[in-house]
Amino acid sequence: MMRRRLPSLIALRAFEAVGRTGSVRAAGDELAVSHTVVSRHLQNLQKFLGVALVRGEGRGVMLTEAGVSFHAQISQAFDIIARATTSARPSSLPTLNIWCIPGIANRLLLSRLPELTGPPRNWEVNLQPTLTHPDLSRAEADAEIVYAEVIDSRGPLMSEILVRPRVFPVASPAYLARYPAITSLEDLSQIALIHEESTMQWTRWFELAGLDDLPPLRGQRLWHAHLAIEAARLGQGVALANDVLVEEDLRSGALVEVITSSVYMETYQLVALKERWDDPAIVALRNWLKQVLAELE
Repeated sequence: MMRRRLPSLIALRAFEAVGRTGSVRAAGDELAVSHTVVSRHLQNLQKFLGVALVRGEGRGVMLTEAGVSFHAQISQAFDIIARATTSARPSSLPTLNIWCIPGIANRLLLSRLPELTGPPRNWEVNLQPTLTHPDLSRAEADAEIVYAEVIDSRGPLMSEILVRPRVFPVASPAYLARYPAITSLEDLSQIALIHEESTMQWTRWFELAGLDDLPPLRGQRLWHAHLAIEAARLGQGVALANDVLVEEDLRSGALVEVITSSVYMETYQLVALKERWDDPAIVALRNWLKQVLAELE
């Protein structure tokens, strides 16, 4: 029997991620490729099928009617593959699949992973830095580490606050030597700041810090907190940070707190399914995270 010609599996993964996240950029973050690569996969898949699957919608994308139908079937297929993979894989070692926002993953947890992967635990750990939220009910991950205000616990999810860090502006000593006149909130609001995805976080910080008459904010946008902090370390401007992300940089002098403040915003939280909340691996992960974060206090 002649095998049916199938579209590229990589293109199918890209389409499934775009349909689930509603964003080409978020799908790229999840798949660890650029958004241009994801867009190319979508174009190739639509050309292969001869039908439009997505259409632009503001800054994101929406599935067409054909795309919704195709996405539902593709998602089921990937679920079947995931279950088959789990069944086939030897289970000699406990495996933890953790999705985590990039900042805390790159700047804190990565260096501490041997505490999980080495003795006495000897776990297999898959730490995936991403801004995309996994579907925990589909076993896309065992747990997620987020930076958020409130997690909706009315559904299948349970969360625990790990820490609410203080949020403050930081810059390199070299940058502050060039701009020594930043002594007030008004001064800070006038310079070119380093933003993440939008100016929203800085706007909210200024409001909580007590600046009522806020001018339009300027500055580059780098999408992720760890990129904004790295740009500040390189002397490119002032970024928002917190104790979790820059504790080592403050200690070494690579970064300096620009203005003393007492602003608290979101919290770092561990999220998992309620039905798995008391699993030994999830309990151990919670305790380990709290220990790591407690050492920063």
